[in-house]
Amino acid sequence: MFNPFKSFGAIKNIKSVIGRRSYLGVDIGTTSIKLVELTDSGERPMLKNYGILESYGHLERLNNAIQTSTLKMLDRETSDLLLMLVKQLDIKTVDAVASLPSFVAFTAPLDMPVMSPEDTAQAMQYQARQFVPLPISEVTIDWLPIGEYEDEKGNKKQRVFLVSVPNEQIRKYQRIFKAAGLNLVALEVEGLSLARILTAGDPTLTLIADIGARSTAILVAQNGVLKYSAQTDFAGGSLTQSIAGGLSINVRRAEELKKQRGLLGSGGEYELSTLMMPFLDVILSEVKRVRDNYEKTYREKVERIILSGGGANLLGIEKYTSDTFNLPAVKADPFTKIVYPPEAAPLVKELGPPFAVALGLGIRQFL
Repeated sequence: MFNPFKSFGAIKNIKSVIGRRSYLGVDIGTTSIKLVELTDSGERPMLKNYGILESYGHLERLNNAIQTSTLKMLDRETSDLLLMLVKQLDIKTVDAVASLPSFVAFTAPLDMPVMSPEDTAQAMQYQARQFVPLPISEVTIDWLPIGEYEDEKGNKKQRVFLVSVPNEQIRKYQRIFKAAGLNLVALEVEGLSLARILTAGDPTLTLIADIGARSTAILVAQNGVLKYSAQTDFAGGSLTQSIAGGLSINVRRAEELKKQRGLLGSGGEYELSTLMMPFLDVILSEVKRVRDNYEKTYREKVERIILSGGGANLLGIEKYTSDTFNLPAVKADPFTKIVYPPEAAPLVKELGPPFAVALGLGIRQFL
């Protein structure tokens, strides 16, 4: 069976033989599809193309979304949307790396004695049977080393990040990309992509809050490695609904006001922030819970917060988050890892947070 996790090595070998290659990073979210096309420029991957196909129907009907934790992604509809985006951008590259949302995968950091890679592989098969909530024959598993440490008794331990994806989900993505005329070379849980693009080469222990339209992924990462992952269904759409209900306006208008004013409104506009604040506080309380659990379990202190996803573009959210946690909080800036045309420079600050996953997927094949 096609193993999306193990295809990385094969692609690198092909690249070394035929030279310059281009790849697509495709982030299929709950309400949008984001795509970037990256090509080899010698030093860093270069942005060749990007685009987003976004639906606002989810704001009016809860079941009008591409996929959610309770709504299955439909093959035909999703492949049609992906093909539409590819045609609109006139994309010629066919090799693609796609994201898996955190709610379709099972992930867990596991601690075990230090052993050889071969023994670790055997041990992980046993560990997976204990932790994965599906029969082992129905899932594809992978694991990534996080690091080594000594426990309180002086024993050497290793921490390994377990990833398990139902085989049916893998087959679904294969069908979707094949129908869209694309070659799916790898699948990756979105948290791994975010860790890579936002913390590679940086030893700062970082809490990432990826605020989407219908869900928020909460991650701990360091040096490009994902160390912990959680997810909540409180997200940016909740803020929009609060404005629509509080001002008795339609959700499209509420979405526009949220983007224009954010938390910075004054005078009559101040009502917007007071409407959104309780829901933003719920999101941040979930982020705080994950932070506290991680620090208590692993005895490591988070040093900063990076806000990604479309929700990170809410005006004023960085200062509010920083004040709430008493930590530096910044918007994701994934474009520092790639080369992009000068004409794109005015856009990267706004595009960075929502395109972070897609860019993290795209650069995978160049590392």
